[in-house]
Amino acid sequence: MNAARIVGIVLIAAGVLALVYGGFSYTKDTTAVKLGPLELSVKEKKTIDLPIWLGVGAIVAGGLLLVLGGKKS
Repeated sequence: MNAARIVGIVLIAAGVLALVYGGFSYTKDTTAVKLGPLELSVKEKKTIDLPIWLGVGAIVAGGLLLVLGGKKS
């Protein structure tokens, strides 16, 4: 199995996950106030929405790599 096929499989899996979940979220720690030894930190929850075209594009690109990746010119 060559590298193009592996990348194709990874792209297809990532595209399917993007379509199923639609995005992901993460928590970011930020320092709000720092007064001497006293520090106040805030945790912010951020959400990244992945557009549908990104998931479909990844699946199509992965499929093309699977089909055309094994052919040599």
